[in-house]
Amino acid sequence: MRLMLWVGLGGGVGSMLRYAVNLLVGRSLFPWATLAVNMVGSFLLGFLATWAMSRWPTTVTTALSVGLLGGFTTFSALAWEGVSMLRTGRAGVAFSYLLVSVVGGLASAMAGMGAGRALS
Repeated sequence: MRLMLWVGLGGGVGSMLRYAVNLLVGRSLFPWATLAVNMVGSFLLGFLATWAMSRWPTTVTTALSVGLLGGFTTFSALAWEGVSMLRTGRAGVAFSYLLVSVVGGLASAMAGMGAGRALS
């Protein structure tokens, strides 16, 4: 039960951080804030999975990965923004955004894993 509370607290903090990035970046025709949080979150999760999980207690890595990073990153916003672009006739931008998000997320996770291995 205590771990669930830590995950919830981490999720709340992650969501507030994501909202802060949205405020900082501002609104534009391209969802830069969502792309940024998803790339940073993918990198950090890759790093946690490689470096921290073998060094920190499971409770800490779970609270950070499932809670904090789960609240920080957002697939639902990515999907909604893609659909919104499609509905407004910007199919090229939508598919570019989705491609960059998926490929960039994979590359960011791999970079995080590489950073974790390098520090091991």
